[in-house]
Amino acid sequence: MQMNRLLAIIVFSGIVLIGMTGTHAEIVVGQDYKVLKNPQPTQDKSRIEVIEFFWYGCPHCNQLHPHIKDWLKNKPDDVDFRYVPAIFRSNWIPGAKTFYTIATMNAIELLHDRVYHAVHDANLDINDESVLFNWIGQQGVDKEKFANVYNSFTTQNQIARSNQMMRQYQLTGVPAFVIDGQYLTMNRKGGTPQDTIHTLNEIIDMVRKSKAQ
Repeated sequence: MQMNRLLAIIVFSGIVLIGMTGTHAEIVVGQDYKVLKNPQPTQDKSRIEVIEFFWYGCPHCNQLHPHIKDWLKNKPDDVDFRYVPAIFRSNWIPGAKTFYTIATMNAIELLHDRVYHAVHDANLDINDESVLFNWIGQQGVDKEKFANVYNSFTTQNQIARSNQMMRQYQLTGVPAFVIDGQYLTMNRKGGTPQDTIHTLNEIIDMVRKSKAQ
């Protein structure tokens, strides 16, 4: 009798665990995301803006990036997404300049993934300009043009803008997402990339419902 009862408990527990697999708890303000004290205007009020703040040298950003790419393949039609390089220390500036140069040269599709791979899997030192520029040339890109854009006044202005945005959005680390200029979510300690994507989707849905009211 006791054995049958034990087997029943084990079977029931297995069913419960199976039912819980792949599910997510409801997101909680103050735990999964926070509401910014000073919301910022978005580029298009009729759409939902999502900004990812990142750093090429961040291992968590690198781990999350493939999941973001997959998410972007089926991104909701009413969502605008863009990357913004974060700058918490001076040695993050070269990574930010690299991204803005890539963006100015319309080479995000070609080079964004490759930079992540080169930094984390091939130990590319993007803080060394000669190393970076030579690597750029190896990717089939005009390295002289890249160097000119990299050191341009326009890129310096973009760096200043990144610093301003970080203050406005009260960032404390990366990867971080700002949704519609008013909600901030970051990669939670112990969380998975799937958790981050789930939280992002839930906040987007919350914003969408708010806009519909």
